Parts: sequence; C-alpha cells; structure tokens
Amino acid sequence: QVQLVESGGGLVQAGGSLRLSCAASGPTASDSAMAWFRQAPGKEREFVAAINWSGGRTYYSDSVKGRFTISRDNAKNTVYLQMNSLKPEDTAVYFCAASGRLSASSRRDDYGYWGQGTQVTVSS
Repeated sequence: QVQLVESGGGLVQAGGSLRLSCAASGPTASDSAMAWFRQAPGKEREFVAAINWSGGRTYYSDSVKGRFTISRDNAKNTVYLQMNSLKPEDTAVYFCAASGRLSASSRRDDYGYWGQGTQVTVSS
C-alpha cells in the first residue's frame, strides 16, 4: 500500500511558477514509479508527467514538455512537479499517483494509488 499527499497548489498569474509536492508513505513508496495527472472541470483526467523508481527516466505530455519538470527525492519519499511558464489552460486539480512498479507509464490504468489532489488556478 502507498499513501500519497499532495501540496503546493494555489493561484498564480499566467507566466508564473508553482512547485507541487507529493509525499508518499508505505513500504513500497521508494520503489514505485510516480506520476502527475490533472483534471479540469468537465474534462477527463489526463497524464502530465511520470518518473521511474530511480528518477533516471522521465516522461511528459506534449502540452507541458519544456515547461514542467518532474523529479523525486527517494530519501524523503517525495515527488515534485516544477511548473514554469504557466498558462490559463493549466488550471486543473493535479493528482499524484503511484503504480507500484519500477517503470513509469503515461497510462492512467497503470496507477493504483492516488492522492486527494491539489488545485492549481492560473489567471490570465
């Protein structure tokens, strides 16, 4: 079992930055690939970024590539999402997810553990 708690969301102007954190706990937390997904009102939850268990491989959706950076600190069992050059279309609830596997994936169904989400609002 893995428990996930996100933090760091908030309101920011377009062009600004935010850093989200996801604290993981549980016996397999440091051995699990992690990802960030987001869900805007009226839309399906979509993949944002993922990182494998060691942090050596990362994956991004085309919409955030070059602006967002996912990283992890396994000593702290924490995953981060640094978001720069934010746009109004980045507004959503951001969810942290863990797969329980070593390799990362962009598929929502590969992640069985989810946090409660944190709201990110980007004003124009």
